[in-house]
Amino acid sequence: MPDLALLGGPRAITEPATDLFRWSDVTPDHEAAVLDVLHRGAMSGTDVTRQFEREYAAWQGQAHAVAFNTGTAAIQVAMWAVGLRAGDEVIAQSITYWASILPALSLGAVPVLVDVDPDTLCIDPGKIEARIGPRTRAIVVTHNMGYPTDMDRVMAIARRHGLAVIEDVSHAHGGLYKGRKLGTIGDVAAFSCMSGKSFPIGEGGILTTDSREIFDRAIAFAHYERYDDTIEEPDLAPYRGLPLGGVKYRMHQMSSALGRVQLRTYDDRVAGIQAAMNEFWDLLEGVPGLRPHRVDPSTGSTMGGWYNPKGLYVAEELGGLSVTRFCQAVRAEGVDCRPGLPYKPLHLHPLLHTADVYGHGKPTRLAFADRDVRERRGDLPVAEEVGNRTYGVPWFRRFDRDVIARYAAAFRKVVANHGALLADDPGNPPGLADWRAEPMV
Repeated sequence: MPDLALLGGPRAITEPATDLFRWSDVTPDHEAAVLDVLHRGAMSGTDVTRQFEREYAAWQGQAHAVAFNTGTAAIQVAMWAVGLRAGDEVIAQSITYWASILPALSLGAVPVLVDVDPDTLCIDPGKIEARIGPRTRAIVVTHNMGYPTDMDRVMAIARRHGLAVIEDVSHAHGGLYKGRKLGTIGDVAAFSCMSGKSFPIGEGGILTTDSREIFDRAIAFAHYERYDDTIEEPDLAPYRGLPLGGVKYRMHQMSSALGRVQLRTYDDRVAGIQAAMNEFWDLLEGVPGLRPHRVDPSTGSTMGGWYNPKGLYVAEELGGLSVTRFCQAVRAEGVDCRPGLPYKPLHLHPLLHTADVYGHGKPTRLAFADRDVRERRGDLPVAEEVGNRTYGVPWFRRFDRDVIARYAAAFRKVVANHGALLADDPGNPPGLADWRAEPMV
């Protein structure tokens, strides 16, 4: 095995990044769809958006879809639509993008955070019930980095306690849980479609549900111009003409147009991503220190578009080598490999401890609460440490066996030579897995 590039040896990857990493080709169909909206001056209309909603709902296999300007808006509306109100508690995992849970604050609701499973990086169902209180109304599950949450256990808990389940599928468009489409298992789902996701349309979000009541409430909260011709729920009828949420969250129609085109080929692209990413991990099977963050295909579950793929790092199998030093060596080989996760534990951020956002004279998280739900350092140990045991891997968008093999070989090369990295290992920086080094009090 050649010496590591970090220590003067040859790089494993010498060619520039190929189109295997492109999110999508921009085709004449994409361009024509956007230009049609522009030339008609229909950017702020709803005709294309309604077509996109119908097609997306059909692709999901659900009755209803509502398109929003962001996935964040879709989550906020989903929370309101399932009945989350001031003082109600909503449970989510601490390791997730902030938009999975922070919109609850704008509703006066109370975020309650739970630890994650160290292998799935999704909410740990075994930790949920200890956090349920008299005012808990909903659970938000994030299919983190495409990995399907253990929905059987989550749904059993939710039904036992009478809770709504919101699926955040922003990382996992088209993913499956035991053969079922992610987003079709809970009461309502929210998807982000921003650039960078596996289903990118520039910017936007989608809410899907089989519930007519949730659909009507989603329209009533944030789509005022569609109120009169859509809403069936009698309790919403007196408020026609104005959005109940005082907001306008409709999707821009150029995004809707792109979304319609993306749907035509998305399943094929997902199949290519699945084949490529599984090939990469198959080539690293049994390599010390490296574990795949992926589901067993034999279970009928899949990772969807495999957004932001990660590996699980076992430092003990590599002499205690820090993930920071490991990734430094992999980058020197020509692979963009970064230590940690894109998200740090939300439960340790000051926003959820001390910030008085709306001037209530107390932390916003407690403004309408009847108990102090704030977590302290040490309460969610997996979330607080998992950033030191994860690393980024290439996100292959197409299948090319030779190229994938070269990238896998770069990881194998670093593992084979890891002993040479131990002497100069600075360890992981204090902020790799956490927001700050000092303890939360």
